[in-house]
Amino acid sequence: MSLLCVCGCCGPLRPRYKRLVDNIFPEDPKDGLVKADMEKLTFYAVSAPEKLDRIGAYLAERLSRDVVRHRYGWLRENAHCSSSLSLRYVVIAMEALDQLLMACHSQSIKPFVESFLHMVAKLLESREPDLQVLGTNSFVKFANIEEDTPSYHRRYDFFVSQFSAMCHSTHEDPETRTRIRVAGIKGLQGVVRKTVNDELQAIIWEPQHMDKLIPSMLFNMQDNEDADRVSGEENPASLAESCFRELLGRAAYGNMNNAVRPVLVHLDNHRLWDPNEFAVSCFRIIMYSIQAQHSHHVIQQVLNHLDTHSKNTPRVRAGIVQVLLETVAIAAKGSVGPTVLEVFNTLLKHLRVSVDCELGDSRRNSGSSISSFRNRDSDERIVQNAIIQTIGFFGGNLPDYQRAEVMMFIMGKVPVYGTPCHTLDTAKMGHQGTKRIQTMLLSSLIMVTSGFKCKTMSAGLPAAFLEPLCSISLMEDAELRQLVLEILHNIIDRHDNRAKLRGIRIIPNVAALKIKREKISKQDVGFMKKHGQQLYRHIYLGCKEEDNVQKNFELLFTALALITIELANEDVVIDVIRLSLALQDMALVNEENLPMFCRCGILSLVAAYMNFLSQMIANPGLCQHVSKVIELRNLEAPYLLPEHVFREKCPLPAALQSEDRGVYFSVCEVSEALGGSGYNVERLCVPYVPQVTDEDRLTRRKSFVDTVSLQVDILSNSLPDKSQLAEEITFETLKKAIDTTGLEEQERERRRQVMEKFQKAPFEEIAAHCESKNNMLHDRLAQIFELTIREEVVLLNSALESSSGHMNMRCSWFAITHVLWSLKVTKPIIFYKQIYPFKRPFRPFIHNPWFC
Repeated sequence: MSLLCVCGCCGPLRPRYKRLVDNIFPEDPKDGLVKADMEKLTFYAVSAPEKLDRIGAYLAERLSRDVVRHRYGWLRENAHCSSSLSLRYVVIAMEALDQLLMACHSQSIKPFVESFLHMVAKLLESREPDLQVLGTNSFVKFANIEEDTPSYHRRYDFFVSQFSAMCHSTHEDPETRTRIRVAGIKGLQGVVRKTVNDELQAIIWEPQHMDKLIPSMLFNMQDNEDADRVSGEENPASLAESCFRELLGRAAYGNMNNAVRPVLVHLDNHRLWDPNEFAVSCFRIIMYSIQAQHSHHVIQQVLNHLDTHSKNTPRVRAGIVQVLLETVAIAAKGSVGPTVLEVFNTLLKHLRVSVDCELGDSRRNSGSSISSFRNRDSDERIVQNAIIQTIGFFGGNLPDYQRAEVMMFIMGKVPVYGTPCHTLDTAKMGHQGTKRIQTMLLSSLIMVTSGFKCKTMSAGLPAAFLEPLCSISLMEDAELRQLVLEILHNIIDRHDNRAKLRGIRIIPNVAALKIKREKISKQDVGFMKKHGQQLYRHIYLGCKEEDNVQKNFELLFTALALITIELANEDVVIDVIRLSLALQDMALVNEENLPMFCRCGILSLVAAYMNFLSQMIANPGLCQHVSKVIELRNLEAPYLLPEHVFREKCPLPAALQSEDRGVYFSVCEVSEALGGSGYNVERLCVPYVPQVTDEDRLTRRKSFVDTVSLQVDILSNSLPDKSQLAEEITFETLKKAIDTTGLEEQERERRRQVMEKFQKAPFEEIAAHCESKNNMLHDRLAQIFELTIREEVVLLNSALESSSGHMNMRCSWFAITHVLWSLKVTKPIIFYKQIYPFKRPFRPFIHNPWFC
């Protein structure tokens, strides 16, 4: 033992690697690393790589001793001097370690790396900022080295924690604080580069590490107070953003959720949703940094976060929705995966929650302060507007095939009276809440359909979409009808002509508008044959509403004009002219007791459209007749033209003189003009009457259609005798027959019960119910067939009895054939087999053509 101590103290007897390590340290640390001796040490390490672990251990021993000296000092009076000398020795030792690390790439470097990381950890644990920065710089150099083989046991948990703590430094000196934070960010960036490409280091993506790494970057990105003073790479905010982008860019499919969740938690903890500028910028960075195919993971995370904050303040929810808007706006340009409908479903659910909160607050705060209620109301409106913008913007950026599905999906969520809605419970929301939801969803549909270019009209307006849309068009609300018309405009206008038709007016020269149009396709011709009456009916009933304003008439005119441009052939031209003449008759007869403004508005609408149509089809006779009527109206009845009736304070007449036929369009002259051009004008003499459908019953409208669509299925036994009919037909009897409020309520309740039964009943019960009905049907059919066959067999037996003996059998078969023919039996072979009295094989008469 004494000999070993003597050998350790005697220089020449010490191991060579220790002598080489000692030689790199100069007597005066100000001179720095001795380069010649460092080259010798490097050559020795490369030549004898098995000595690397011992070299590393010895350097670590010296560095640890110097760190301890630097931390505590030797003597009180020489504390500053000793600290500076020890720090210089630490710098020399780390420089030597760095050079050895960069020069040696062999299997034996693994133990040396462990010694190196141990020394870096010692520096990071010290309280001296210079040592922390020094250790970080060495770690960054090590992180940039690509190792030949992966490490099976190396872990970086300590470095993630230490670098994250440095990122949150609160040092008193601003420059020192910035240096420490920059070093921490660089260290985290080094950890990311060292671990993300190593499959054995996938543990770095686990939540316990991401919860430290992500908030450290966001904290520095958020703290921009030193951004103006420090620029370039030494700016913590820009450096943290660069590291954040690099981390997200390296995130794989299974690591995306762990990378996004800490961002949401950080925004919650620091209350960064209101205002949400930083939150929006963060998710912009996320969406532009990750791979496009992973976008739906981010959207899903934000949607789930919105669900967890459904009971939070309106401004917080609005901030999250606006962040979602930014994410879907970027994701819509790439791949959004299967979350398209889920996005809309979640947004519609939160839209309903917002409406419930607003209406609930209005009921609860009826006796409280008005100012607080208004603030809450405006905050909920912010949430609702943000949701609508998100729905519209997301849907508007989807490809056409997905946009059509989204249109159908949203339309299925619009509550319509009398029809079930699986998302919105209209009974609990009341009339005001239902109307609010209808308005918002239709507004979002306008944004989704904006710019939608369907190749065929059946693809843009399928029956499942058109029927509920027309049902809403019959609502007693002018705003809802306007929204429906705008949706129709977006879908029908495939050549962007709507801007040229804006407003309702007498257009002097339609050709100057340079309207773009194409020849109507066969698919669109089929669409108009099948659904054209629905569109005409929608326009007809929309014109006769009492609360129509100028905008309603303008949108109706645009709808007629777009139908003429996009879908008009000869049959459609005849139909729209019949519709226009029917509107004129409706305004003149006035069976609906419409106000004078509405009657004049309808007649001015007809005039504007007839002027447009006559020029579009270029029919000279029709153009002459329309021009004559318009000129006469300018002189005698200006209130029947749109330029006058929709002007403020336009004088309206007390009554319309229907006898003055010169100011109205004549069916005879229109027929004569069109007939001369080859049109089939026979249908013009048939007045247009809108078809009656279930839409009238589903909209709670009070109109003449209610009396037409009465259900008069009365049992025969409840009818009175014919002798009593003349005595019992009174005004009260007719009134009771027309009043079907009870029948409608009973029918609606019956349908609701049936639908509820099939929605909630177990499958076995439904199957048993259907099977019982099926069995009953088969039993009835069997009874009918049995009775029919029995009667025919009796006839055949009587025919056989009339034959005498076997010799006359051939004649009997002819007799049987005659009977079956008279009974119109198409398959007599069955009956022959039933009545044939012989046991030999049956051979029908081949020569008889009836058996062929």
